[in-house]
Amino acid sequence: MKAANSTLSSYGTTVFEVMSRLAIEHGAINLGQGFPDTDGPLEVRQKAADALLDAPNQYPPMMGLPELRQAVAAHNKRFYDLDVDWQSEVMVTSGATEALADCLFALIEPGDEVVLIEPLYDCYLPIVRRAGGVPKLVRVEPPDWTLPRSALEEAFTERTKLILLNNPMNPAAKVFDREELAFIADLVIRHDAYAVCDEVYEHILFDGRQHIPLMTLPGMRERCLRIGSAGKTFSLTGWKVGYITAPQDLLAPVAKSHQFVTFTTPPNLQRAVAYGLEMEQSYFDGLAAEMQAKRDRIASGLADIGFGIIDCEGTYFITADIRPLGFCGDDVDFCRHITLEAGVTTVPVSAFYQNEAIDHYVRFCFCKRDEVLDEAVARLKKAF
Repeated sequence: MKAANSTLSSYGTTVFEVMSRLAIEHGAINLGQGFPDTDGPLEVRQKAADALLDAPNQYPPMMGLPELRQAVAAHNKRFYDLDVDWQSEVMVTSGATEALADCLFALIEPGDEVVLIEPLYDCYLPIVRRAGGVPKLVRVEPPDWTLPRSALEEAFTERTKLILLNNPMNPAAKVFDREELAFIADLVIRHDAYAVCDEVYEHILFDGRQHIPLMTLPGMRERCLRIGSAGKTFSLTGWKVGYITAPQDLLAPVAKSHQFVTFTTPPNLQRAVAYGLEMEQSYFDGLAAEMQAKRDRIASGLADIGFGIIDCEGTYFITADIRPLGFCGDDVDFCRHITLEAGVTTVPVSAFYQNEAIDHYVRFCFCKRDEVLDEAVARLKKAF
């Protein structure tokens, strides 16, 4: 038999799937995979249900329903003072992962270099490599996740096509500040590159932090493709509704990629997300406050057990150092150990790095019901 595609075939099952299967097998509380265990706003879900019965269910426009594209443009203006033409600068996708694939397939030519900052969300490298890109990896590391500016500057060359920037960053829970973003923007402009910005956690920031899209910095409006996610903003990850904001000349080739990937996204979900994006400010503030309370809840419990807690500035995730517990083994061993012995599952941070991985940190997902977080902490406390 002839071999399948060598790029994609070289990747095994994701660490999330491996650990989730192990959690099911052993009846463990799964704090590994990043999705809430309760659904998002009832009124948004009701809009989807009503639209399913009352509105057409045939192919919507390839670029997305006008009402959602208008809502995305208005959202950009409302939160970031970005003036966006909904007709030529907004496109709806079937989730942020599809949006990433559309952008990378549309912009990368074989041999183009792509700058990425580790630790990496697991789909980034496979898509870049399948598109023919050459990854140039720079890493931030716990406990402080400092941006290594000299290494980042060295990663940019005349062959750099784009940087893929995740902000707020999964799994590091790092939020890039304005100074760091300005440094990145300068490199992008200096090397005539683009920036694909995965900003799906834009409304889940803590301790008074405000999200700053790279697109808002001087000279970046025409070079950025900004990706958002209804799944993260409305705690409805199964809906897989994403959206891209980009200048017309960049969005045009991305739209051609999109037309040959999913083409469209369910129209009732698009109508519901349009409604959600226009909700009162109290909803968005409440989402961040709720997640911050959960972060503090699990951080306190893990610290009491003896974990070393790393600062979490945003997202669903908190990183913990296992060394203070005296565990003899690496982070992969630890995750298997607590699944079997404590009935709690998490994921090793080393899975998000390539070479010379840091092997004594684990990532806990805290977007779960309080009673679930409390039970997980209680099980870990008993085990240690």
